[in-house]
Amino acid sequence: MAFTGWGVLECSGSRLRYIAHGCIETGPEKGRGERLLYIQRSFLSILKTHKPAAAAMESLFFGKNISSAMFVAEARGVLLAALSAHNIPVMELAPNAIKKAVVGVATAEKKQVQEMVRVILGLKETPRPDHSADALGAAICAAHARMPKET
Repeated sequence: MAFTGWGVLECSGSRLRYIAHGCIETGPEKGRGERLLYIQRSFLSILKTHKPAAAAMESLFFGKNISSAMFVAEARGVLLAALSAHNIPVMELAPNAIKKAVVGVATAEKKQVQEMVRVILGLKETPRPDHSADALGAAICAAHARMPKET
């Protein structure tokens, strides 16, 4: 909930073009409801600016800390509701599927994902923070999954 990464790509055939990325940040000084509202309003502004035709989102991964997974689930719910309200289809992707699509290895480290996102999109600098690189990685993975397969 503290950092919600986002990224926007344009897909034309098999070509990907970087448009923008960023991170919605909320501080712990605000209550949970206020933080979710801030995420929602910020995300709606991003949708209004970029008008995406489709979205990709990392599926929820339950690690050892279930309480933090609850916060993540709430933030994802806000994002999914915003996308649904704008009739934007969402592809949910497992974190290891994103890593495999971007790096070629399902167990890749965050730094590897950041660097490969930079290379794939032809960026001069590595996208930061890593949450933004993850969002761009999800977009790359979804774009590849939607591309027609060559025969």
